[in-house]
Amino acid sequence: MSRIGKNPVPVPDKVTVSLDGLTVTVKGPKGELQRTLPEGVSVSQVDSTIVVSPTSEKRQSRERHGLCRALVANMIEGVSNGYSKSLEIIGVGSRAQVKGKTLVVSAGYSHPVEMDAPEGITFKVENNTKVIVSGIDKELVGNEAAKVRAIRPPEPYKGKGIRYEGEWILRKAGKSGKK
Repeated sequence: MSRIGKNPVPVPDKVTVSLDGLTVTVKGPKGELQRTLPEGVSVSQVDSTIVVSPTSEKRQSRERHGLCRALVANMIEGVSNGYSKSLEIIGVGSRAQVKGKTLVVSAGYSHPVEMDAPEGITFKVENNTKVIVSGIDKELVGNEAAKVRAIRPPEPYKGKGIRYEGEWILRKAGKSGKK
């Protein structure tokens, strides 16, 4: 049985959770999220906590137990506090800016790369080189941050490119001259 799944998820006062079978809807000050959980688990509300338990002792049910508990916990955290990921752009002439809801990144290509923000995601740029992706859905924030990073992943020789804030890049030695 999952050790993570055993822990009940506390629900803050400002958040309301409604359960309809396997569909969980969470409303909070930042917004509303809804997700249908996979078969094999049951979700119940006990006082001000959410309890996720497997419906059987089958392997698949036990595997999904911890996953579903983490998904519900992330939804509650997202509508109460929100999520954000920071990326840094490193390299001469590389920069980013926001035009409306579109992120425009100049990363050494012959053209600027434009990314439209999906519903629920906001882009923010500080000092032309720091991009902050924020929203209430942890999965969506992570995916959009990964798409921004994929525009120009960091290269191992000089470390230029777009990386997550605090990401450590393994550096390689360059060519050595003829002796």
